[in-house]
Amino acid sequence: MKADQKRAMAQSTAVLIVLVIILAAVAGYGWLRPTPTAETLTTTVTTGAGVVTQTQVVTVTVGATTAPAKQLKIFAIFATPIDEPWDNVIHQALKKAQPEFNLVYEWSDKNGYGPDFERELRRVAGKGYDIIFGDAFGNEEAVRRVAKEYPKIYFVFGSGLGPMDPNVAVFDDWIHESAYLAGMAAGKLTKTNTIGIVGGMPVEEVNRIINGFKLGAKAVNPDAKFKVTFINSWYDPPRAKEAALAFVDTGADVLYAERAGVIEAAKERGVYAVGNMLDQHDIAPGTVITSAMWDMYPLARYVITSVQGGTFVSIDLREWTMLAKGGAYIAPYREFENKIPQDIKDKISTTVQQIKEGLFRVPIDETTPISD
Repeated sequence: MKADQKRAMAQSTAVLIVLVIILAAVAGYGWLRPTPTAETLTTTVTTGAGVVTQTQVVTVTVGATTAPAKQLKIFAIFATPIDEPWDNVIHQALKKAQPEFNLVYEWSDKNGYGPDFERELRRVAGKGYDIIFGDAFGNEEAVRRVAKEYPKIYFVFGSGLGPMDPNVAVFDDWIHESAYLAGMAAGKLTKTNTIGIVGGMPVEEVNRIINGFKLGAKAVNPDAKFKVTFINSWYDPPRAKEAALAFVDTGADVLYAERAGVIEAAKERGVYAVGNMLDQHDIAPGTVITSAMWDMYPLARYVITSVQGGTFVSIDLREWTMLAKGGAYIAPYREFENKIPQDIKDKISTTVQQIKEGLFRVPIDETTPISD
């Protein structure tokens, strides 16, 4: 064989070796079929003596398919009853994720604050769960104490404070945007120009929602006035209902139900209401105009996939509770579809698009709202 043909053969053999190595590496990552495959490799080399073509069948043995992701065990621990909207939003998101990600999901509620909550959290952490969700407001220090003792568990809790490395991520209900949109609908439907708002506690995460709602109503009805009160509880439907009834008695014909119990008052007195966090239409069809929605599913999905992929980072997850990532929106108008003027519905739709595109931001005002 001539020297140039020998060189060509050597070059083609080297190419084949490189290709085999690449195929084997790729196969090891599961990118090829999980069975032995025969790859036909043809190399053509041009030399001074002409064209030399070689064909060789190379069998690459590919290992078994990539092992399925570990089945995650998730627990949610709540201070208040599961019926309280804040807790229920988290609960519904994890229930939705359960079949999609083949999760083991369990929960407990009514754990209160202080030692009782910490005792339950410590009990749950000792059971070997991978992720623990919950409503840490009022239990901030307890969560961080337990998290330090269980560094291999990921804690994801509602919090007005910051995250803690390496295993505590935080979130909050950043639904001032959906409250603004719902306020636009409410502001147009009031006949008395008086809207009653019943809040839980005058803290930042409640204040910004109420202030966002007020700004939305004012955007379409500058004459709107507001009556605002707080029940100083996260869950006391009878007290919230009583406060709402007092507002109706003094002229309010639309009520914002930041807390549970308000919609029942609106139904009883024949006025309109706006729900909060959950789609609360079914509490009183024909009464609830819409609801300022908080959807925790985008956040839950992000956390679960991060843990599965080994990329979990202790961060503030706030953006996953906002409109741009699907964490906030308003519920359908249903019976009010034809009662809300088309120009207002168009304006709401335009505002949604502007928020998504970063062209409009609902101001974040966390000062305590007061009555006009």
